[in-house]
Amino acid sequence: MLNFIEDVLENVPNNWLRLTTHRLDIYEEDLAKVQFLEHFEDLFVKKITNSSALNSLPTAYDYIRLGHPLSCILEWAIAKINNRSAESVISFSSDTIGILAILRSNLLANKNSQILFKGKLPKGFDAHLLNSVYGYNFELRSAEDSKALSKFDGSTILISEKDSFFEFDLSDDSIDFYVNYHPTLGSILFANGKQNQNYISDIQHVRRRETIAMTPANALITLKMLTGQSDVKGEGKNVDTYKQQVQEFIKDVTHTPIEAIVGSSGLSIQYAILMGLIDHANEHHKGQDIKIVVPPNCYGGTNDQARRVAACIDNVEVVDLPVDDGNDMVKGIDAVLDKIATQDAVPYIIAEIPTNPRVEVPDLSKLKEALNQERKTPAGKVAVDPVFILDQTFCPNMRYVGDGDVLSKVRCISFSSGSKFPSGGRCNAGYCVGNHRSAELMKKVAAHLALCDNEATDLQYEILAKQMPSMISRIEGAYKNTRSFVDFIQEHLPEAKINFVSEALAEQGFTPSVFSIDLPTKGNTEEERESYKRALNLKLINLMINKIPNESKFCVSYGQLKGCYWTIPATSTQGTTKEVDKDYIVRASVSPDLDLEKHKQVFLEFIKQL
Repeated sequence: MLNFIEDVLENVPNNWLRLTTHRLDIYEEDLAKVQFLEHFEDLFVKKITNSSALNSLPTAYDYIRLGHPLSCILEWAIAKINNRSAESVISFSSDTIGILAILRSNLLANKNSQILFKGKLPKGFDAHLLNSVYGYNFELRSAEDSKALSKFDGSTILISEKDSFFEFDLSDDSIDFYVNYHPTLGSILFANGKQNQNYISDIQHVRRRETIAMTPANALITLKMLTGQSDVKGEGKNVDTYKQQVQEFIKDVTHTPIEAIVGSSGLSIQYAILMGLIDHANEHHKGQDIKIVVPPNCYGGTNDQARRVAACIDNVEVVDLPVDDGNDMVKGIDAVLDKIATQDAVPYIIAEIPTNPRVEVPDLSKLKEALNQERKTPAGKVAVDPVFILDQTFCPNMRYVGDGDVLSKVRCISFSSGSKFPSGGRCNAGYCVGNHRSAELMKKVAAHLALCDNEATDLQYEILAKQMPSMISRIEGAYKNTRSFVDFIQEHLPEAKINFVSEALAEQGFTPSVFSIDLPTKGNTEEERESYKRALNLKLINLMINKIPNESKFCVSYGQLKGCYWTIPATSTQGTTKEVDKDYIVRASVSPDLDLEKHKQVFLEFIKQL
């Protein structure tokens, strides 16, 4: 088996190290967690390791947050060595969050947890915060403690730091979960015994929503160590320089007055923001309820994560905020803040500007007024002012929190997915910035990012440092292509409803390169019209990717360096959104580098087929 892995590593497709998002053309969500390894196992049996066969394997899991080809192969190999199922092994970029995943499951199941550690605990592990903020209860002991050897009523987790962190001694049946971590590469969790298999799906979901799998680069290094090919390479020699450069670039773009926080993914950053704000509320608004206000049709990861946080903490609740497709964001915020004031609760609002997928922008001056308005509780005291958590991934070039900017006087934390325009799809880091009013909150965010060990990796910093200098020019070029494509579609298919920013908004700086189309439909009933439109969506996308296979992709990315990506939000980015809130429309993402005239030509072919 190890010889087979060696041959695979010699023929690793380039995309296995570079792609940050899944290809929908080789992705079946229902089979996502098994299909890749089933096909890979077949190659193992047949001793096939050529690049073409490897590249043809179906997408591994969902993005590289949940798992990618190299992390899946690493987990498969470790399981093979130990004669266990591959799903029992789960790798993380973080040293700590695998432990948090087990504690979360036991919290919801009202089950006891015992953590044993050999040597020292992971650097960011903070037992007090895990108990006081996350609500996780556990006993913490050295593995040498005699009490640890006694029978424990609950789950026992053994944590070990070691260079050969892929090696496991599973002989002790009293250990339910082994977590081995490495100083720079991440951690590997082993669920021991049939009685713990029911944890696996929930642990994987934590990896999908609050952190990422071990990165492709680190998984490759670990696989080489596993097969005896190499030791850890000397990474990070210039990481301090790269970190400083990333900070300077972010400050230059956002005009933020305080240092940015950079995480391993956009959702890693968002999780740190939510848990940091809850920590702050526990200190400053003790005993008050916390309301997380979220648009129900926003990006599915945002929606799902907020609800997962609320499920674990008694005084936290999610409140819906319809923001687009006929709903006014400002009026909605005004109304929801009035209601939260009557409940004397703490409001945290998460919103995307422009909205996703309808690409709408609220009146920013009115938004500022709504967020700054002083409200009173029924007892007559001033209500807690909101924190506005702004996802500006679609327009990371807009300035909101710098001195004199529109939200500079609002408690605001703005974040962006670094996998989009900042890195051009080269890595999936993320970052957030704040203003003077949110400086205290940002300290809490940093503390919880450290607790979850979700800071960007050395390589992610390096990629951002190399890609961010060209970000603004790439945004400008991509917007120019998108505007031309949108104008063309409006001219030749005027009955379609296109969701995109107006020329006036573009002059204000809102220059996204994503738009969505409600295609014209027909039928005698609503069901017939909806069915016809959904089939038409796929017809358009399939025509584009078949006619322009080198540029048009059926994928969910945005801000990529080349080509044009197509998706249907309801079946991709809104995967966990309630069905009633899903958008069955076509979303297109245009880059600064593509054959625009060819795309227009193929779209004309589509129109002729209507």
